[in-house]
Amino acid sequence: MKKERTFLVGLVVLVGCLVFSLLFSPLAATAADKVYRFKIQSAFPAGDKSSDLLDVFAASAASRSKGQIKISVFRAPEIVPIENLFSATKRGTIDMMQSAGVVHGEIIPAAYVEFGLPGAFQVPHIDSFFGKAEEIRNLFMDGGLADILREEYAKQGLYFLDIHVFGPVPVTVSKVNPKKCSDLEGLIVRSDGLNLKYQTAVGMKSISIPGEETYLSLKTGVLDAAEWDISAITGMKWHEVAPYWLRGMEADEALGEIAINMKVWNKLPDNIKEILKAAGKDYFYATVAGYKGELDIADQLIKEGKLFSIDLDQECKDKYAAMAKQLMDEVAQTDAASAKAVKIIKQWRGWE
Repeated sequence: MKKERTFLVGLVVLVGCLVFSLLFSPLAATAADKVYRFKIQSAFPAGDKSSDLLDVFAASAASRSKGQIKISVFRAPEIVPIENLFSATKRGTIDMMQSAGVVHGEIIPAAYVEFGLPGAFQVPHIDSFFGKAEEIRNLFMDGGLADILREEYAKQGLYFLDIHVFGPVPVTVSKVNPKKCSDLEGLIVRSDGLNLKYQTAVGMKSISIPGEETYLSLKTGVLDAAEWDISAITGMKWHEVAPYWLRGMEADEALGEIAINMKVWNKLPDNIKEILKAAGKDYFYATVAGYKGELDIADQLIKEGKLFSIDLDQECKDKYAAMAKQLMDEVAQTDAASAKAVKIIKQWRGWE
């Protein structure tokens, strides 16, 4: 009996030693040591400012997590082309995407509101670029728009993390300098989403082609004009072949998002989720600063005579404004989420 008790005591001590070694050994893997690796792809090619600034998002997550989060950044079409990014993220081929609602509005109609209905996100009572961006962020994050979008993205298996800016959109450059609004009639313009119809307000013919194909299409005459954000000028250099910047119908800001595969998101511990949210906010402010810098570069190009700022005449502006209101009403009719989102924007603009 004494030997049996001695054996049991020895066994307990041995098990205790093993547990202690597993818990406190330098080789043991703990939650604090685990490294979380993600792949994120932008919908946009290198040279697009929002795409280039994704390195800030990755660096912020790495710094805030003290190296636990490692995000590999890719640009379109390094893993998949822009048209496949949404489905690839939904399937989990890619963990995260940086995109814009204009790309997948046919799947999530309310995402058109996120990107910015033509003419919607204008803040005429605030002069500064930073102030305008902050006002729009408050509308999204505190005014109910983010809640609506999180519900809609979740239905598609994605977690809507945060928004970012693209600066004024559409930035439209043209090979033709219009002396009057009718000079735009019949021009072929590269466009996306609702802007495909928006540009027809002045008689242009819209087509959608990838951003990386646009420079050559302008140069060879396949296109007469093209729209993007300010990266069209400062990053992708479209002004070299289409030097006339058509202005007067753009919104102060257009918005994009970072979204994460929902299965990936749900498996993460709360502290990692909070770090990714903080990195998403850091990315928002990085894009605000980045696009302000890009606008300053464009202003310098104008001073140097390499880019020409063309203020559209009132006839053009009125036609664009009428089309903007028509598109907003059309989007509101697509589904309940879009109707709620449009109502929030109309109230914010003082239109209701």
